[in-house]
Amino acid sequence: MDENTVNTTNSDITTRKNAQVIAQQDGMRSTATITAPTERPANEQRQAYGTAKTENLRDSGAWRVLLPAFVALCCLALLALPLLILIPLLLDSIDASSSTHGLIWLWVSMIVIEVVVAVGIIWGLVKIFMTQAGNYSH
Repeated sequence: MDENTVNTTNSDITTRKNAQVIAQQDGMRSTATITAPTERPANEQRQAYGTAKTENLRDSGAWRVLLPAFVALCCLALLALPLLILIPLLLDSIDASSSTHGLIWLWVSMIVIEVVVAVGIIWGLVKIFMTQAGNYSH
C-alpha cells in the first residue's frame, strides 16, 4: 500500500491545512509523522492579563502594621463593649434596695457567656490575621 492518510476531524481544519505530513516507508512498514507549523498565524490574537507591566508590585509594608493593629482594636472592642453594658447592670443588681436584686445570677452568667464567646472569636481572628502578617517579610 502506497497511501498515507491522516485522520482529522472537521474542527481541526486549520491544523490540517498547516501541518506537514512526513511519511517514510520501509519495506512492509510505513510511518507517518505530523508536525505542526512553527510560525504563528497572522490572525491569532494574543492578550496578557495581570502581567507585571499592568500591576504595581511594590509593597510599602504598611499593611503589616495596620492589619494587626486593626484586628487588635476589633478584638478589644469585641471584649469591652458588652462588658461596659453588663458590668453596670451587675453592680446595680448587687444593691439590696434595687428592684433587680434577684437578677445577680443573670448578669454573672451573661458576663461569663460573653467572655467565653469573645475569647473564641478573638482566638480565631488572631490565628487568621496575626500569624499571616509575619510570614511575608521583606
